[in-house]
Amino acid sequence: MAKTRQAEYERLNGKYLREGNELLTKGDDAQASEKFWGAAAEIIKAVAARRGVALGSHRSLGEFVEKLHKEHPEWNLMRAFNAANSLHMNFYEDWLPPGIVRDGAEAVHELVEKLRTFLR
Repeated sequence: MAKTRQAEYERLNGKYLREGNELLTKGDDAQASEKFWGAAAEIIKAVAARRGVALGSHRSLGEFVEKLHKEHPEWNLMRAFNAANSLHMNFYEDWLPPGIVRDGAEAVHELVEKLRTFLR
């Protein structure tokens, strides 16, 4: 069951990254922001599922990232998570300038690449 959940989280992560990139290219920063948040949340949940942990709230995602950060402080996972969370807020408010959205998207891409190492 955990493998199936992990695979679904990984599938959604890829889907949201692709959609976020497309929306960013089109200049739809608010929608792109939410897709990048989703990509970050799904890769975090995939790593958790791999470890037999189910996450269901923003707080649980943050606590799990904090735990992973302690394993690899050099990866700055908490900073990347904060950037993703800021993008999530931007979906509702659409207040971030395009440069900050692009920087947040880059942080999410880096977060995803780092967390994928836990899935190999």
